[in-house]
Amino acid sequence: MAATSEAVVNPAHVEKTKKPPARYWDELQDGKDENKVGKDGEQTGETPSQKHVEKAKKRKNDEDRGDAKKFISGKPDPFPGPAHISKDRMQKFKRRDKTKKIPRQHYKLKDMMARSDEVSEMAQKQAARIDLLLPEDAGFLEGDEDEDTCTISQEDISDAVDITSASKYFDLKLSQFGPYRLDYSRTGRHLLLGGRRGHIACIDWQTKRLMCEINVMESINDVKWLHSEAMYAVAQKKWLYIYDSNGIELHCIRKFNDVLRMQFLPYHFLLATVSATSFLQYLDVSVGKEVAAINTKTGRLDVMCQNPQNAIVHLGHSNGTVTLWSPNQKEALVKMLCHQGAVRSVAVDKTGTYMVTSGMDKKLKVYDIRAFKPLKSYFLPAGASCLSLSQRGLLSAATGDIVQVYRDVWSTPVTKPYMAHRVQRTVWGMHFCPFEDVLGVGHGEGFTSMLIPGAGEPNFDGLDSNPYRSAKQRQEWEVKALLEKIHPELITLDPTELGQVDLATSQQKHQDRVQALGFDPLAKEKFIPRYKKKGRSSAGSIERRKRQVANEDLRETVQQSSEDKMKIEKERKEREKKEVLLSSKKSALDRFKK
Repeated sequence: MAATSEAVVNPAHVEKTKKPPARYWDELQDGKDENKVGKDGEQTGETPSQKHVEKAKKRKNDEDRGDAKKFISGKPDPFPGPAHISKDRMQKFKRRDKTKKIPRQHYKLKDMMARSDEVSEMAQKQAARIDLLLPEDAGFLEGDEDEDTCTISQEDISDAVDITSASKYFDLKLSQFGPYRLDYSRTGRHLLLGGRRGHIACIDWQTKRLMCEINVMESINDVKWLHSEAMYAVAQKKWLYIYDSNGIELHCIRKFNDVLRMQFLPYHFLLATVSATSFLQYLDVSVGKEVAAINTKTGRLDVMCQNPQNAIVHLGHSNGTVTLWSPNQKEALVKMLCHQGAVRSVAVDKTGTYMVTSGMDKKLKVYDIRAFKPLKSYFLPAGASCLSLSQRGLLSAATGDIVQVYRDVWSTPVTKPYMAHRVQRTVWGMHFCPFEDVLGVGHGEGFTSMLIPGAGEPNFDGLDSNPYRSAKQRQEWEVKALLEKIHPELITLDPTELGQVDLATSQQKHQDRVQALGFDPLAKEKFIPRYKKKGRSSAGSIERRKRQVANEDLRETVQQSSEDKMKIEKERKEREKKEVLLSSKKSALDRFKK
C-alpha cells in the first residue's frame, strides 16, 4: 500500500514542478505585458514585430558578409574567401593575354569578349587550384657525399626500390632476330618491338602479358603505334603495313615504299614517313588517304623526329643540315646547318623549345628553336648514334653499347652524365616511356628496360592519356579524338598565328571589291533619314528612303564608270584605226618584199 500511495503522490509533485510547454500566444501576451510595464514601472521592451525585423536584419547582414560568417561546427571560418594562388602558378596555366579595349559602339562584341575573358580567367584559376591537388612529385637520384650517380648500377637501384618499381627493370634476350626498334604507346602501358629480321611483338610490359607475336619473314626498318594500342604500323622492306593488336594484317599501303623511319602526329591522325627515295609522305589514318607527298631532294632519309608542340617534322641529312617540314608546303620551312658531318640523330623536347642533335663530327648540340640559335655544344669521344628526350627534360644518348643519361643539358653546362648503363650489343633504338621513370633500349641482343628516376611526368591527364582506362573508355576517347581532329592545313611553325587576323588579305579583299563594283562602298558615310512626323518615320518608310538614296548613288557611280569604260573603249578603237592606216600606207621598201 505504501508503494501505491507513493506512486500517486509523485506525479502530482512532478506536475507542480514541471513547466508547461511554451505557446506562441503566451509569448505574445508576455511581450505585451513587458511592453506595458518595466522594472521601474516605466514602459520598456520591444514589440514582437520589432524583434522579428531586427532578427531579419541580422540574418541579412550575416548573409552579406559571405564566407567570413559561415559557421563550421559552431566556429567561424578562420580562412574566409577563396584560397590564395601565387602568380607563378597562375602564369603556368595562362592561356592568352586579355583582349584590347573595343570601341564603345561595338557593345555586343565588347560584352562577348568580356565574358570570354572571364571564362578564360576562371579556367586558369581552376587549373592552378587543381594543380595543388596533384598527388605525385617528380624526384631524382641523389648519391651520398662524394658519390657520382652515374656509378650507381641498375641492380643497386632495383634492390633499393619497392617491388613494383623493381619489376620495371628487366632484360628480354632476343638475339635471333635483333637488333630491335621499339615504341611505347601514348599512355605508356604497351610496348611494341620490331626486330631487324622480321620479328614483331606487342607487350603489356607492366604485367608482362604478351598481346601478339608474329614474324613477317621480311626485314623491318621501323615500328610505330598509331592513335591507340589497337593498331600499329610497320615499315617493312618494300611497303608500309598496318596490323592490329592481334597481329592481323589490316592494310598494305604500296604508295609508301622503301620507308625507313616513321612518326605519328596524334592530334592530326597523321602518320609521317620518310623513305630511301628522299620522299616525305603523310598518311591520314582516320580515312586511309595520302595527304601529302613531298620530294625533299636531299638523298636517303633515315633521321627523323617530330615537334610535339606544333607537329612540325624535323629531318637530318648527310650534309649536316636539319630541315623543318609541314604538309602544306613543298619546300622546307627552315634549313639549319648544325654539324660539319652527317646528322645521326635529332630530338625535340615536349614544349617545342629545344632541339638536340648529334652528328658524325662527334658533337652534341642544343638549339633554341624559337630563335634557331645554338645554346650549348658538347664533345662526345665516340659521338651519339641515338637520342631521346623524356617528359621531364632528361636526355639519353647511346654511344655504341653504352647508354648515358644527361640532366639539364640546355640550362647549365654538363660535365658528367646523370646515369650510365652498358648493354650487351650496339644500341639500335631508344625511347623513354611516358609517365614512367623507365627508358627502353633496343639492341642486338634484344630489349632492356632501365630505371631512370625523375624521367617521367608523375601526373597524367585522365582525359587525354590515361594508362588505367578500360576498353569502353578507350572507345569513347577515340570517338572524341576523331571529332576534335586538327586538319593538316593548320600545321605551322607558330600555332599562335592561327588566332590572328590576316590584315593583308582583308585589305586585298576590299581592293578586289572596289575594282568589281567600280566604287568604294565604305568611302561615303551612310545616309541617315531625317525624322518626319505624322507616321512618315516608320521602319518601312525609313528603309525605303535609305534604299532610294542608295540606288541614286549607285546609279551615279555606275553611270560614271560606264562613261569611263566607253571613253577607254573609244580611245582604243581610235588607236587601232590609226595603226591600220599606218600599216596600209605604202613604203619605198615594199619593193624588196617577196
